Amino acid sequence: MVALITGSSGFLGSEIKKNFPSDQIITLNKSNSTINIDLSKYIPKIDTVDIVIHSAGKAHLVPKTEKQIQDFYDINITGTKNLLKGLAQVSILPQSFIFISSVSVYGLETGKLITEDYPLLATDPYGKSKVEAEKLVRNWCEKNKVIWTILRLPLIAGPNPPGNLKAMINAIKKDYYFNIANGKARKSIVLAEDVAKIIPIAAKIGGVYNLTDGYHPSFSELSELIAQQLGKSKPLNIPKWLAKTMAKAGDIIGSKAAINSDKLIKITSDLTFDDTKARQLLEWKPTTVLSGFKII
Repeated sequence: MVALITGSSGFLGSEIKKNFPSDQIITLNKSNSTINIDLSKYIPKIDTVDIVIHSAGKAHLVPKTEKQIQDFYDINITGTKNLLKGLAQVSILPQSFIFISSVSVYGLETGKLITEDYPLLATDPYGKSKVEAEKLVRNWCEKNKVIWTILRLPLIAGPNPPGNLKAMINAIKKDYYFNIANGKARKSIVLAEDVAKIIPIAAKIGGVYNLTDGYHPSFSELSELIAQQLGKSKPLNIPKWLAKTMAKAGDIIGSKAAINSDKLIKITSDLTFDDTKARQLLEWKPTTVLSGFKII
C-alpha cells in the first residue's frame, strides 16, 4: 500500500508518516519532499498511489488582513482542488482519500458533545474554507468511487504543538498564564499519535468522524499538567468578576486587548464534541490527553 501524504512536514503530518513504511510513502510539500509543489498555485503530477492523506492546510492564525483571509481559501480550497485535479490524471485512482478537517466547520463557540450530524455553520475564513474543502473531497470521491474519510479534529496535542496549545505552554513557561473563573470550561482535545494510528483503519471504512480523547479536559487540568511538566507552580486564577471588568475594557480598546467579552465567553464555556461514531465504527480507543500528553 503506497500512501501519498500532503503536509507531511507539519505537526500532524509528520506523526502520520510514522505509521507507514518509509519505502511506501510519497510526500508532497512545498520543499524537501518526494513532490515539491505549492498546491495553492499548481497542479501536481502524481504517480499511482493506494491511499491519499490530505493533511496540508492553513490554520493556527486569526486573520487580520485581506491577504491572510485569502490565504485560507487559496491554501485550503484551491490547494484541495489542485490535488484532486492531479489525482484525476493518474491512470489508476487511489482506493481511499482521507481529509484532515476540523471541528471549526460547525462554527460553534459553545456546546456539549456535538455530533457529526450538526449543521456546518462556520462563518470564519478557516472554518468556511474547511467546509468547502470537505465538499470538494466528498463530491470527487463519490463521483470516482473512491472511499472518502473526513476526520474533524479539535485541538491536537503532542510534543511541541502549534497554535493555541503552543501559546498556553509559552505563557506558563514565562509565568504569565492565568486561568479564568477557575478554568472549569472543558474543551475537546486529541493526541496526534492517536489520530495517526486510526487513519489506516478509517481509510478502509470511510465516513465523517469527530475524534477526541473522550475526556475533554478543563483549562485548569490541562494547564496544571503543563505546569507540572515544566516544573512550574500551579497557574493562578482570575475570578470571573475581574475578568468581566477586563473584558469590558478590552471591548473599548479593540483588537490589541488580551481579552474582550467575546473571548471571555469562549474561555469560560464548554465546547466538546462526540466521538461515539468513531468508537462504534472504527473501534476508536484513544488515550486521554491528561495521561498521554508530553509537551516535548
